[in-house]
Amino acid sequence: MTHTVIAAVGENMDSLFVGIREFPTKRIILVTHEDKLELAEKTKKDLEKFKIPVQIKKVEGNPWESIFEAVKEIKEIEGDDKNLIINAASGDAGANKCALCSAAFVNGLKAFTVNKDEVMLMPILKFSYYKILTDKKMDILKFLYNNKDCCASLEDLSKKLKMSLPLVSYHINGNLKSEGLKEMGLVMADEWKGKIKISLTLLGKLLVKGYVK
Repeated sequence: MTHTVIAAVGENMDSLFVGIREFPTKRIILVTHEDKLELAEKTKKDLEKFKIPVQIKKVEGNPWESIFEAVKEIKEIEGDDKNLIINAASGDAGANKCALCSAAFVNGLKAFTVNKDEVMLMPILKFSYYKILTDKKMDILKFLYNNKDCCASLEDLSKKLKMSLPLVSYHINGNLKSEGLKEMGLVMADEWKGKIKISLTLLGKLLVKGYVK
């Protein structure tokens, strides 16, 4: 069994070679921003010595959004390839590594990290937000995404959505039997001038944009 490895270009490129020893590799896809393009090209040349094809996928913008989008696009191209795996160790500490781990988690992909010379496979936790979100909850998320300055309160959100206040509160806060958008990590509630302002979290934004499946 050979693998297609997705990895971010960053401060720990040696982890790619450690990973190759553990997971026979047919191809590596390097995800990089402009400032790491030179390092990506150098790594590609180094991997050519091992006869491993390398594709460089250049991304732009916010590290979280760009990496989520890149993983989504790669997965769609590769289809349901069971041999697709993410190297979560190669990128810079912080956003790149966290984004890759999260992308693996929400997309149900295998992932591993590297500690010194030891490879550690992460558990596969496959789920889909789209399967557990009702139409009403999705309507709320889409509205918040398209109206970034809305809303100053739950009452304001209720009026704009033309949805009763108890129903909006239920979808946001949930109850004992059903998780609300806040508990699912898709919206956050901040107190503002004595009222509760609702806005999307980063994960909520990614989900609406279709980067999370």
